[in-house]
Amino acid sequence: MQRIVPLTVTVAACLLGLPAPGAAQCEPDGDVAFVCGPVSPEDLVAVPDTPWIVVSSMEDDGYLSLTDRRDHTSAQAYPLETSEPRHDTATFGGCPGPDTSGFRPHGLDLRAGDGGVHTLYVVRHGAREAVEVFELDATGERPTLTWIGCVVAPESVSLNSVAALPGGGFGATNFNLEQGQVWEWQPGAGWTAVPGSETVGPNGLVASPDGRWFYIGGWGTRSLIRVSRGQAPPSVEAVDVGFQIDNVRWAPDGSLLAAGHLGSDGPASIFACLGERACDGVTSRVATVDPEALTAREIVRYPSNDSLILATVALQVGDEIWVGGIGGSNRIARFAAP
Repeated sequence: MQRIVPLTVTVAACLLGLPAPGAAQCEPDGDVAFVCGPVSPEDLVAVPDTPWIVVSSMEDDGYLSLTDRRDHTSAQAYPLETSEPRHDTATFGGCPGPDTSGFRPHGLDLRAGDGGVHTLYVVRHGAREAVEVFELDATGERPTLTWIGCVVAPESVSLNSVAALPGGGFGATNFNLEQGQVWEWQPGAGWTAVPGSETVGPNGLVASPDGRWFYIGGWGTRSLIRVSRGQAPPSVEAVDVGFQIDNVRWAPDGSLLAAGHLGSDGPASIFACLGERACDGVTSRVATVDPEALTAREIVRYPSNDSLILATVALQVGDEIWVGGIGGSNRIARFAAP
């Protein structure tokens, strides 16, 4: 059942490719309902002014799907046999071209455009470590995705989350449990490391609408970290949330939703849950964070089970909090918003 109390990781790519739990009926668990279909729904992003949610299924043969919030049905959107790429070589000239082999999508972000045509950024693993870029056209009955380019990661960087920035660039986290950081990419300038973003296991990432701040999900530090962008020296502050944060998402009220998990034995419990299904004492968590005051309040605590093995993202959808996760489960959990 749902637990609301007062108070997000995709661990590393090596934790993927795990066996799925046994087939289970997609029935509610007490007050918790589900969207069934997407496997290992690691990240979720809403398409503006539509009922559609983009979902990344982070499996060995991964895919992007679209879920309709009206009837909770889902269908694969990429790759499709009918997909026709359109390489924007002016912006993404360094990209070697489209490649769906071993496509393993991870973090997502969407840059809202005019007239229902947007830009979708997708961290991908597999044949290459890169951010794949799509035009998302939501003007029809159902959105369509057209691949338009990619940005290959710097050498030795393991990408995790991506966040669009004003001016056509984006930031991305390098998940490293010794010391990772945020990298920023700008058209024509390429990649640069973001000063002040160095931390243990940086995971989720969003940027403020004005581009002045990055908010980093600190998996290793169990905190949400705010880092200034373009300031010298950088301003760095953090708030403890009490669990390992995976993805971070903006909520409609301007707060942040940080989703993740906690094990009774720290990271070792998380790895054992994923690798061996030894999930006793492992819980999925969601906290709401005030991005200015840097205060946190936990709003969801749910025990690991075959329906939600390890939470990785929380997205407010109407009056619900949708929570996706990894480990092979085939559903998105739906909790009542507090």
